[in-house]
Amino acid sequence: MIRRIIALLLLLAMIGGGAAAWISRDWWAEGPLDEQISVQIRKGDTLASAARALEKAGAIRSTTNFLRFARRFGPDEPIRAGEFEIPARASGSEILDILQHGQAIQHLVTIPEGMPSILVHERLMAEQGLTGSIPVPAEGSVLPDSYSFEAGEPRAAVLARMQAAMRTALDEAWAARKPTTVVTSKRDALILASIVEKETAKASERPMVAAVYSNRVRQGMKLQADPTVIYPITQGKPLGRRIRRSELNAVNGYNTYASAGLPDGPIANPSKAAIEAVLDPAKSPALYFVADGKGGHVFANTLAEHNANVQRFYAIRRSRGEM
Repeated sequence: MIRRIIALLLLLAMIGGGAAAWISRDWWAEGPLDEQISVQIRKGDTLASAARALEKAGAIRSTTNFLRFARRFGPDEPIRAGEFEIPARASGSEILDILQHGQAIQHLVTIPEGMPSILVHERLMAEQGLTGSIPVPAEGSVLPDSYSFEAGEPRAAVLARMQAAMRTALDEAWAARKPTTVVTSKRDALILASIVEKETAKASERPMVAAVYSNRVRQGMKLQADPTVIYPITQGKPLGRRIRRSELNAVNGYNTYASAGLPDGPIANPSKAAIEAVLDPAKSPALYFVADGKGGHVFANTLAEHNANVQRFYAIRRSRGEM
């Protein structure tokens, strides 16, 4: 009888040891994954559906065992939606912790300074990690910057953050505006800033370009800004050719060669720096500027000075074989 009892105890110990080894292998020990992967957990996914995706990706050995051990040994907490990185050799226990408490992978979408809204729309629609559709946002409503998002996030949510950032930036800049600014409303600040943004790629020139256009507005002069001629034709996209005489003469609410004052609306999404330049322009009587052939511009107070600068620029272009 004693021998039978001893044999039974040994058998139970062996069974228990085997079960412990089995649990350790599939829950606490290194997993089967050879290299790091990312898994997408969508809103509404259950742990069971996530486990099936993990098994298909080779991160766990068995959906059934993973779910059994998660219920037995894991915390009773929901999994998060998002895209998560699963390290190589992650155990079942570690994977569950990632799904419940891990930080979802953050992606970035960048809106360059001066990008028109039609291209903002195209960029957001091209981001495959985002979901849903959006209309073309109002011109000037998006603050150029880099924005993070999680895979599966709605495009409308990302766009809303971009537009909220613009409202905040505009409010802050407007509160700090100087008496020397020519604009009398936030909308006019956006309009003039969008022209400044499109006229120079050099950040250091923004206050001077803003001064030129501010001086022209005060004196009732036409702004004569080429980007305002192009905007009604392409909605801000590159024209790809020279402006035609008929386009310079067109009256459409945007063409600042045909009409004095500001155009009807912004022609791009200006940066905060461009807005600040319009609200605090350089102290200068300049009324003209032309390219200097080195990536910047040269400014002039009188038409005679400007014409001389134009001739020098033409000479530079001729020397390069561009004319």
